Amino acid sequence: MRPISIILADSQYLVRLGLRHLIRSKEQFKVVAEATKEQQLLQQIKTFTPQVVILDYNQPENFSQSTVEQIKRAAPRTNILIISADNNKKNIYDILELGVNSYLTKACGEDEIIDAIRATARGEKFFCTKVLDFLLEKTFSKNNGSELCNTTPLTPREVEIVQLIAQGLIAKEIAGRLNLSTHTVYTHRKNIMKKLKFNTASELVLYAVNMGIVKNNRPSPQ
Repeated sequence: MRPISIILADSQYLVRLGLRHLIRSKEQFKVVAEATKEQQLLQQIKTFTPQVVILDYNQPENFSQSTVEQIKRAAPRTNILIISADNNKKNIYDILELGVNSYLTKACGEDEIIDAIRATARGEKFFCTKVLDFLLEKTFSKNNGSELCNTTPLTPREVEIVQLIAQGLIAKEIAGRLNLSTHTVYTHRKNIMKKLKFNTASELVLYAVNMGIVKNNRPSPQ
């Protein structure tokens, strides 16, 4: 199997060094180029046609939200993983609206970064806990306590399980909360993912956010 081709786009040398070291420790990944400026990145994308670009868009005079728009136009098949220290909620909402696949903060750990790269390469969505909290907050303010959207194909029991998954509960905890066996919870989750054609929990949580399924009681990250 050919390794996943990746371009690192970040003006900070130490960030690129850390990501390069992490990525090169995994045989399924290959860093094909690194960029510190937008035009350099766009030329590299044209040359290498990577599967994934890892980008910090919040670096004035180097990369911006416009960089994402140009990548989408120049290489629509290249998937984008944002890893940024930007905490501005509006900026995060805006960048997600541009169609990036995944978004992590620079506080995320090794396992989360690796999982995000894999998901992004498959064209899936992957968001860290902090970004999911921002999305939940936006959805709650938009819905303002409205009732659940009645267009979801999920059954009431499946909606309950999705709500608990979005709160971060594992199968054993969900089973205890709903008085079900762990096996039954796994079966429900498998059916939910198949019904919605999702592959990751991040996609499921984002769906719950967009549909107004998640209740406003999700714990904040530590």
